[in-house]
Amino acid sequence: MPGGLDPTEEYDGSIRVRLLDDTGGTDEIVCSSYYEAIDAVKEHQHDVTAAKIIDRDDDVVFTSVDTRIEDWAAEWEHAKRSLSVTVEAYDCPYDNIACFADDLCVQCKMDKVQNE
Repeated sequence: MPGGLDPTEEYDGSIRVRLLDDTGGTDEIVCSSYYEAIDAVKEHQHDVTAAKIIDRDDDVVFTSVDTRIEDWAAEWEHAKRSLSVTVEAYDCPYDNIACFADDLCVQCKMDKVQNE
C-alpha cells in the first residue's frame, strides 16, 4: 500500500498577472509580490485588451477594464498602511461596525460637527 495520496494540485503562493488579448490570446506572468504585479500591469497594459491581477487565493483583485492601475495601486497602498496601523478602540453609538476612531461613520461625523 502506498504511503499516502499524491496531491491533486500544486500551490506556489504566487500572485499572477493575466494578460488578455482579443487577437493574441492569454498570457500569464507569475509574480512574487504585488509590487511586481503592479509593475507588470503597467508595462503591458497598453499592449493588451485587459490585464488582471489574481491573488494567492485565486481571486481577481484588479481588472484594467474597471480601474486604472495607478488608482488601484494607490488604494492598495492605503489599505496596506491601514492594516499595519494600530487603531484605537471606538464604540460607535449607532452600532456601525465600519465606524472607527480615525474613520467615523456618517452619523458620528455629523455628531462631531454639531458638537464643535
